[in-house]
Amino acid sequence: MTAELLPLDAAAIQASVGDGWRVEVVAETGSTNADLAARAQSGENVAGVALFTEDQTAGRGRQGRTWTAVPRSQILVSIAVDTTDVPSETWGLLSLAAGVAVVEAVAEVAGVQAALKWPNDVLVGTGKLAGILAEVAAPGGGAPVIVVGIGLNVSLAADELPDPVAVSLLSLGVAQPDRQQLAVALLNRLHARIAEWRAGGNVELLAIYRKHSATLGQSVRAELPGGREVVGQATEIDAGGALVIDSADGPVAVSAGDVVHLRPATD
Repeated sequence: MTAELLPLDAAAIQASVGDGWRVEVVAETGSTNADLAARAQSGENVAGVALFTEDQTAGRGRQGRTWTAVPRSQILVSIAVDTTDVPSETWGLLSLAAGVAVVEAVAEVAGVQAALKWPNDVLVGTGKLAGILAEVAAPGGGAPVIVVGIGLNVSLAADELPDPVAVSLLSLGVAQPDRQQLAVALLNRLHARIAEWRAGGNVELLAIYRKHSATLGQSVRAELPGGREVVGQATEIDAGGALVIDSADGPVAVSAGDVVHLRPATD
């Protein structure tokens, strides 16, 4: 790395995003998702909290995967979203809305055009730039909250990336990626997309998601809970956010699982 990795300024982020979020920044934690979920379960009203950390020692991805990275080199944030008056059948769309917000934020701040791999990866080419993990936290009373965690690789050099398929804004050629600006842009884009989701504007949201999708039209293998697999062409994202795969046995709607993009057969 050639530049000093500066800390996030919580007060400056808060001033830039207004009352839509309650911004918190901690130097280190195990998992921001776990922290917000625990606070919700203890009875605290965490709706609207955006919890950033400079270093995450027990970050989790899908299926319990973990990773580590250089402190202050990523955007690591979890947000808590109130589900009051939002139909539970649309909760699965929230992680898709978050993916759209990430794509919009990196385009706005860094000029990088990313795409979305269903259900929760942000790609540039075949490299993973960011990941998203959404979990429902059920407090003792009141409506559940959905905690959405986002990890975005910002200032990691190529030899510092924690995964061989990962990329960062720096490794993509963004000379001085600004985490402060990215944090503000991301929260503003999340606020707009969540408001759209809460208001029931899911037709528009899904149309935008499809536009940014790297999965639709691909030959894919979906690895489902319980060890099952579905192989075929990804043809649609349905109204609940599930991926529709045209398999040998007909269309299958996959609502949870890992998706592998398959290389097309060559002669």
